[in-house]
Amino acid sequence: MADVTVKKVDAMESIFGGSFVRARGELGVTSFGMQVLNMPPNGQDYPEHSHDGVMADDKQEEIYIPLSGSATLKVGEETWELAPGTMARVGASAVRKVLPGPDGCQMLCLGGRPGHAYEIHPFTEVGGPVPGA
Repeated sequence: MADVTVKKVDAMESIFGGSFVRARGELGVTSFGMQVLNMPPNGQDYPEHSHDGVMADDKQEEIYIPLSGSATLKVGEETWELAPGTMARVGASAVRKVLPGPDGCQMLCLGGRPGHAYEIHPFTEVGGPVPGA
């Protein structure tokens, strides 16, 4: 049997009212972080953060890939418009915020720590704990 996992995003387990899809855990990915965020139109809930050891200690860089809708990526005073067909990489030390557009945004987020093996966060596992619950 081939080592392949195929699932529809809508059929994957999610937390936070469907806004955080446990895509990594659902597909069994172990070498990098991968989640899908479902952000509502003009939402403000995605936290401003970095991964430099101050806000989060994993020092990972992140890739943002919009699957549908649009969003604005803000890093410092600079902004970039993200839509399907556009990808953005943000380094660990950059303080970033993603602001979904008027139609919301479904965003595939990938993360990894340069030069290090990926460490799975328990809340990304299917059936795992919900942060803050």
